[in-house]
Amino acid sequence: MDTGPQNGLEIWGAGLPPPAYRALQLYFHWGAPGHTGSEHSLDGQHYSMEMHIVHINTKYQSMEEARRHPDGLAVLAVLLAEQDQDNVNFSAIVLGLKNVSIPGVSVNMTSTFPLSSLLPGPLGLLRYYRYSGSLTMPGCEPSVLWTVFENAVPIGPVQVAQFQTVPQAGMLGLHPEPLTDNFRPLQPLGGRRILASPKASIRSAAPPGSPILAGVHRALLALGLSLMVWQDP
Repeated sequence: MDTGPQNGLEIWGAGLPPPAYRALQLYFHWGAPGHTGSEHSLDGQHYSMEMHIVHINTKYQSMEEARRHPDGLAVLAVLLAEQDQDNVNFSAIVLGLKNVSIPGVSVNMTSTFPLSSLLPGPLGLLRYYRYSGSLTMPGCEPSVLWTVFENAVPIGPVQVAQFQTVPQAGMLGLHPEPLTDNFRPLQPLGGRRILASPKASIRSAAPPGSPILAGVHRALLALGLSLMVWQDP
């Protein structure tokens, strides 16, 4: 999902390098039916899905340039926990999935929902973990400052199943193979340090006075989105 080049929504501070980071893309990751698909785990627990809000450092002109620098990108990661009932906040996205089976064909979702409705609540935004890592898509450049929220957001089983039936990009025929397991397996820490916000539950890595993500909730209130299936080059 592409937020569009003119959205103008930014996050800054809270330990992020200056000047600011502009929202660029929204990604979802999921597993095969009956399996988890999150790219992060908390205390050993994996989740049904994971949502990434990708931001680019405003001092760089393109995604290609940003991927070459360790401060190039900032990603907000939201874990999605499967529960009995559908989450109405995902209804617009799930409906849009039915129209994006052809690579390059997009669905304009501007103003259909506020992105804040997909995030943890106000208190949940104060509970997160931060580390320097890499992209989880091919290339896997070490250019990402990750922020992983502790509080998972609920999503219904029917909604998860709808993601799991999206056809693979470029597949032809009446019954193309569904796209599943589009996540990168869990990677070793490799000596990286993980920081925790003051409100986070897992406290062993949290230094005194760690900052919080002030302003994130306000900055992401009305982000316009377009939904499309990308075909790998």
